[in-house]
Amino acid sequence: MARTLLATWLLALLLAAPVTADTRWPEQGWEVVSTSLAYPELLEALRDAVEAEGMFIVTEAGPTEAAARRGESIPGNRVVGVFRNDFAVRTLRLSVPAMIEAPIRFYVTENEDGSATLSWKTPSHVLAPYVEEGGEALEKIGRELDAVFAAIASRAEEGAE
Repeated sequence: MARTLLATWLLALLLAAPVTADTRWPEQGWEVVSTSLAYPELLEALRDAVEAEGMFIVTEAGPTEAAARRGESIPGNRVVGVFRNDFAVRTLRLSVPAMIEAPIRFYVTENEDGSATLSWKTPSHVLAPYVEEGGEALEKIGRELDAVFAAIASRAEEGAE
């Protein structure tokens, strides 16, 4: 009985523990930029930077607001899918399966100290599994998108200054 109560109490404690966005990011294929911007500032700066770099936000999703509606409090967490039709058409002409990766996503996470982190899998890394089919031209698209995503990130990081 005491063991069951202890197990129940420990489970409740674990479930009540706050979710944190401070984490170890994968090293291969990821770019991670820690900023001094607050989560809402970085999210807005990212949206502005995407537009300024001639790209489009295709999708946005995150659990933070839905969790709040259920009475849960978790740090800001948003995935922002970014792409553009000319890249889509070029990619499709080289590899139909590669389009499952579009839009390529940025990830905005709130840290325990109130700052936010911007991270993303590099487009060349995301498209790498399809290069055997799409060849050098698909590799080139990945490199082009790497430069665009880096420019977006740089602009977003500076965005609220």
